[in-house]
Amino acid sequence: MTADTGRTGRPDKRRAIVRAANFVFGRDGFTRATVDAIAREAGVSKKTIYNHFADKEALFLTGALEASRELSEEITALADRHLHKIVDLEAELIDFGVDRTRAVLGRDDHAAIARTIRAEVTHLPKEILDAWMETGPLHSRRVVAEHFRALKAKGLLVFDDAEKASAHYTLLTFTPVAERTFFGALPFEERELVETTTEGVRMFLRLYGA
Repeated sequence: MTADTGRTGRPDKRRAIVRAANFVFGRDGFTRATVDAIAREAGVSKKTIYNHFADKEALFLTGALEASRELSEEITALADRHLHKIVDLEAELIDFGVDRTRAVLGRDDHAAIARTIRAEVTHLPKEILDAWMETGPLHSRRVVAEHFRALKAKGLLVFDDAEKASAHYTLLTFTPVAERTFFGALPFEERELVETTTEGVRMFLRLYGA
C-alpha cells in the first residue's frame, strides 16, 4: 500500500477530501470511520473519493504522511534556527523544545492522526505504522541527532549515540506535555510548557552536557 494511488482528480477536491478524512479519523478512529462519513464531511460523493483513493487505508495513509511531512519540515526549520549557531546552549535547547511542542500539538490534523494511531495501533496495517514513523517521529529524531553531533564536535555535548540522545531529549521535553494534554486534545498553559521544557532541558544537560 502506498499513499500514491495513481488515480486522478481535481487537486482542490483531493485536498478537501484529505482534510475531511483527517477530521473524521480523528473523531471516529480508523476502525469506525467510514468512507460515507468522510464523503459527507468533505461535501463530495463516495465516487469522487474513489476517483482519488483506492480505499480507506490509502486515504488514511495519505493524510497521515502529508501531515507528518509538513510537520517534519517545520521541525527541521526550527532545529536549524535554534541549534545551528549556539550562543547559550541551555536557552536554545529550551526555545527549540518549546517551539517544537507548540508546532506538534498545534497542528490539529497531525495531532488527530497521532492520537488515532496511538489508540488503534493494533488495528492499523503495519505499512501505515512504518511509513508514518519513518516520515514523522524517526525523521525528526534524526534531524535533531544531526544537530547534536555538530554540538558534540564543538565540545558542547557528550554522548556515544546521537539518536539515543535525541530520543532522550524528546522524552524529557516533549513527552510530558504530550501525555498531560492527550497529544493536544486538552489545552496547555504557556507557563507550564516553558517550565516543563526548562526542567527537561536541565535534566538532559546533566546527562549529556560537556
